Amino acid sequence: MEKKTILEHKTYLYFTEFFAGMAVMAVELGASRLLAPYFSSSQIVWTIIIGTIMIAMALGNLYGGRSADKNPNPDRLYVRILIAAVWIAAIPVVGKYIILGISGVLILTVSQNFLIIAAFLACMIIFVYPLFLLGTVTPSLARYTVDSLDDSGRTVGTLGAFNTIGSIIGTFLPTFVTIPAVGTAVTFLIFSGILLLLGILYFISKKAKKAACIASAVLFVLCSFLGNNGSFAFWEKNLTYEGESIYNYLQVKEDSNNVILSTNVLFGVQSIMKKDDSLTGMYYDYAMAAPVMAGVGEKESADMLILGMGTGTYARQCLRYFDNLNIEGVEIDRKITDLAEEYFDMPKEAAVTTYDGRAYLNTVDRKYDVIMVDAYQDITIPFQMSSVEFFTLVRDHLTDDGVMVVNMNMHSEKEGNINEYLSDTIASVFDYVYTVDVRGSTNRELFASMNGDCMDELSENKSDISDTGLYELLSKVENSLGAYGRGDHILTDDKAAVELLGMQVIDELIQDELGYYKQIFRTEGMEGLLNGI
Repeated sequence: MEKKTILEHKTYLYFTEFFAGMAVMAVELGASRLLAPYFSSSQIVWTIIIGTIMIAMALGNLYGGRSADKNPNPDRLYVRILIAAVWIAAIPVVGKYIILGISGVLILTVSQNFLIIAAFLACMIIFVYPLFLLGTVTPSLARYTVDSLDDSGRTVGTLGAFNTIGSIIGTFLPTFVTIPAVGTAVTFLIFSGILLLLGILYFISKKAKKAACIASAVLFVLCSFLGNNGSFAFWEKNLTYEGESIYNYLQVKEDSNNVILSTNVLFGVQSIMKKDDSLTGMYYDYAMAAPVMAGVGEKESADMLILGMGTGTYARQCLRYFDNLNIEGVEIDRKITDLAEEYFDMPKEAAVTTYDGRAYLNTVDRKYDVIMVDAYQDITIPFQMSSVEFFTLVRDHLTDDGVMVVNMNMHSEKEGNINEYLSDTIASVFDYVYTVDVRGSTNRELFASMNGDCMDELSENKSDISDTGLYELLSKVENSLGAYGRGDHILTDDKAAVELLGMQVIDELIQDELGYYKQIFRTEGMEGLLNGI
């Protein structure tokens, strides 16, 4: 008499389809979070993730269908699910090392499109194989569930519905629940565990493949211990905080002089607090020219809006030097605001709204003396905050003598670079535009106004600054500011290729920074490079 199995009524096959669809989407979202601290979360990276996953799924569909026709034994499918589960569980253990290894090799060997090539190779090596295996699920299950042509349409439709519903849940659950609550590493482990359970329950029902089940379970447990430290920057010691939000990887570091927020492993500082309340030595200091140009010190009360509040660095500095300022901040990431209150002494006088900067402007009907746009994070530049339409909205929310200051953080001398596009776009909206490069960094500050006397205001009002350090800095800024002549590189809501433009600058910066070491590597090899370092 033939033994009944867990597949007897096909329900388990439908549940397999459901959870496989859920796992695919969860891994895709996990992939974006694994790559973002190293390569950003730009549209380019998302395109690479989606593209490589679609390649894997397509190949899996082809192989799964042919394999099921050749040998219609569900054992083969559930072995593949076990392998996929173990591979996904191993991603938190080895994924970051693979990414850094690929980046290290490519930095020394490629001259262009570093971000694209590195992200693509990382996706291919880390994610293609397990998703190829999961891609075999649907065609295999179709083969096992279809009994006759009479009900084939209904059966395949039911499988598709289960897959789609699982995919929907697999999209929302990581983004809104597991990643913010327990992080990317545990998210991989959760969905890996679901797949592992699917495979083990199947083989338990058949009393088969005991060794494979035990080995898979042992490897999963091992990966759970080794990969559950949640650290992307594993070389960093004594971090004050490391975690994730819906939008960002977040890292807080502290030393005797500073508290620093970084939202990237490989790219710089996003916010800073000086423990002695001194100037930061960064672009925030240069941006202090904006309230002086707007004559804030001469007014009984003045209003400032900061789009991209971060941990309140700019707000703290402005409140220190101008006691008549009313400051509003907009920060899309609530977790950053929470960190600001916990670690960065966020000024209680500055009200912070958790919202998108452009959407906020659409909801308020008031004018400001100064609007600071500080929402550009390396290559991750929100296109909706880089267009003619956005800057027109900013202009309409400024007073007649108001000033907008924009931090642009990827300086390049190459014609047609991202900063040139942004500057040309702003100059098409504002009558008076001035720029200054921040010494010792790749930042450039842009000041824009409809008031033709704003430079005269800077010259006259800076004399009222009693702080010697700020006065000297403003004098340097004034002497370095140059009027910007508008060009024809215009960004609009319909056409704003900010990711590609940003990627070009990233490539250029990498080549400039590492040119010396690349030359050593080419002439003396790895031994010479290690000696040079």
